[in-house]
Amino acid sequence: MLRNQFVRLMHGSARNLSHSNPLGLPHFKPPNTKLPTKHTLPGVKNVILVSSCKGGVGKSTVSANLAVALRGIEMKVGLLDADIFGPSIPKLMNLHGEPRLTDRGKLIPLQNYGVQTMSMGFLIPHEDSPVVWRGLMLQKVLQQLLFDVAWNDLDVLVIDLPPGTGDVQITIGQLLKVRGAIIVSTSQDLALIDVKKGISMFHKVNIPIVGLVENMSVFICPNCNHKEHLFGDNGVLRESQRLGINYLGSIPLNRQICADSDMGLPIALKRDSTLAQPYYKIAGIVKQEIFDRKKQS
Repeated sequence: MLRNQFVRLMHGSARNLSHSNPLGLPHFKPPNTKLPTKHTLPGVKNVILVSSCKGGVGKSTVSANLAVALRGIEMKVGLLDADIFGPSIPKLMNLHGEPRLTDRGKLIPLQNYGVQTMSMGFLIPHEDSPVVWRGLMLQKVLQQLLFDVAWNDLDVLVIDLPPGTGDVQITIGQLLKVRGAIIVSTSQDLALIDVKKGISMFHKVNIPIVGLVENMSVFICPNCNHKEHLFGDNGVLRESQRLGINYLGSIPLNRQICADSDMGLPIALKRDSTLAQPYYKIAGIVKQEIFDRKKQS
């Protein structure tokens, strides 16, 4: 039902849909998002953002593996794909199909690997179907994905942000109470330039930075074990030290991570694997961050 409404909306022929309710949810009541205070999400205790600022650095793969790793250390976890135009989480989490609705018209997250998941990708008829919307429609859909999902008693909701510092980031920063943001980058100077912009944006909306993650840090040749830093060596570490921000660790560029991701099998499922350990390290820091701040508050 929702997917059919979405298809009609994309073709400009949707009836009974509006700019305030673009997904056509029944019993819809717009959230009061004009209040000056930030909101919490029903059924969610903590929100962690994963941002990249620069596209193509593997942020969604980090988000999916972080969610699986958090579940692996006994936390109740949700994963929200906030990349409306380029949703990757359905493929990474091996999830397909259309979300069902509660009696109150809320979207029920799909679930795999113990992680509750929601994405615009569940409403797109085909993977190659584009979403062509202007800013206002984007913001309204994002609000529905935030406030009209029936999350079930989550310790933490991981939100996979789109690249950049645009409407989605600003909307979430203004509307939600967020525990903190993790920024993913390579050590390439071009990526680090955008990292600085992202950090400045999060500061402006009063979201603390949990730390920086260096992704695709090193490639190790499977034949000769030669190490090659394709995107630079320790650039993220140096930047974190310069800015006084936690360095959460590095994740290698590895064919197995890529292959498993394409099959919808996050490498963090293989908890004993060396490749999974960086994600569990980050998950442990996030868990500590949550409970330390809970004690302080």
